[in-house]
Amino acid sequence: MIANHTVVIYFKIKGISESPELQVPIFLLVLLMYLLTLAGNMMIFLLICMDHHLHTPMYFFLANLSVVDISSSTVTLHRILVNFITKDNTVGYNACMIQCHLFGSLSGHELFILTAMSCDRYVAICKPLNYYLIMSFRTCGVLALFCWLLGFIQIIPYCVIILNISCYLSNEIDHFFCDLLPVMKIACSDISVLEALSYIQGILMFFIMPFSLTFISYLLIIITILKIPSNIGRRKAFYTCSSHLTVVILLYITLISQYLILNRTFVFTKLLSLFNTAIVPMLNPILYSLKNRDVKSAFRRNLDRINENVRKM
Repeated sequence: MIANHTVVIYFKIKGISESPELQVPIFLLVLLMYLLTLAGNMMIFLLICMDHHLHTPMYFFLANLSVVDISSSTVTLHRILVNFITKDNTVGYNACMIQCHLFGSLSGHELFILTAMSCDRYVAICKPLNYYLIMSFRTCGVLALFCWLLGFIQIIPYCVIILNISCYLSNEIDHFFCDLLPVMKIACSDISVLEALSYIQGILMFFIMPFSLTFISYLLIIITILKIPSNIGRRKAFYTCSSHLTVVILLYITLISQYLILNRTFVFTKLLSLFNTAIVPMLNPILYSLKNRDVKSAFRRNLDRINENVRKM
């Protein structure tokens, strides 16, 4: 433990569990999920880059989402893997602050890019004749750039306040990586401003803006789908956005439970964080590949092309 008003030069990361007999199973489970996340999202990203049939607005945003999932998992899960291999659970103060900023930025970007994808699905289903006019390459590029910039900018006020915290009650972070909430919990300085900012920005920036845009988009999509006269047409229209809707529901349920529900235990918070940083990024490529004919067709085309090139060698 560190006394009040002592400068902290490093933090100790407690991890998911401090039980010695659980360290190996946790390491193997996290390693498996991380490798599956890397493989699945890298496959989606490369397919979109290599196959011209996937050079559309929807898959452009999906490629961005794959980059976010790979980055977010790497930023958070590497701490568990490094701690197990090196047997060292300490992280420098500056490295901890950088991790807080990167994770907060990437979490924000994921919400914003999913919101852009919901708007894309709205235009595709509700304005199909003007789809490529509205969702032009320039528009998609500007939207993606805006999502990235906003993701990195929105977390800056938190980091500025965290950097100005004068003392900590302890240097032990009860989490498996450096996140803003666990760091706030061990601060002995007045963090009322940070708590107020967390709830205000969490409601305004993350709930009202992304959630309301996504909700309105899907409300209009559902209304449009219900107006389609044939059952086949309705199923086809819903099929085009079912994967994205599933991802959005999973992410919002996790984030609301993790950051907006009061009186949550650290065990509950860590399990939700693990779900958000490991399981959701791992499920995203599965949902988009198994439920998407275009991605499966692109995979078969590129696999056939590779086999053909191998035979020619």
